[in-house]
Amino acid sequence: MTIPDAVLTEITQLGLDTSPFIYFVERHPVYLPMMRDVVRRVDEGAIKGFASVITLTEVLVHPKRNGDTALENEYRHLLESSRNFELVPIDAEIAARASEPRSLYNLRTPDALQIAAVLSVDCEAFLTNDKKLKHVILDDYLP
Repeated sequence: MTIPDAVLTEITQLGLDTSPFIYFVERHPVYLPMMRDVVRRVDEGAIKGFASVITLTEVLVHPKRNGDTALENEYRHLLESSRNFELVPIDAEIAARASEPRSLYNLRTPDALQIAAVLSVDCEAFLTNDKKLKHVILDDYLP
């Protein structure tokens, strides 16, 4: 199962939440085929991928807790060294911008920061599997 081409061909810059990276690296049986397709498109340059540095924090918790340095290194390599992919730092402007989705949708601070970070680099879509975020529309925050 993959994400339909019609969905991804219109997107040039894609923000990714933390869960898609976990699905890819830890080879989730349901979501891995979709994520392979997304990662391939990013690697080939068809889509530029973005995530905030919060994703790095979130994906490293489990490997560090379990002393799994191989898994930690796999995440770090994917997030820090992949072609056509960028980790967006959180600065004061992004932190202030995160207050909008946090206040409008009662999002947790990390989720609001993720949304604000990908908006700061003009992402057209945000890939997540968090049902709490499905009502957040990036277009609502464009100038």
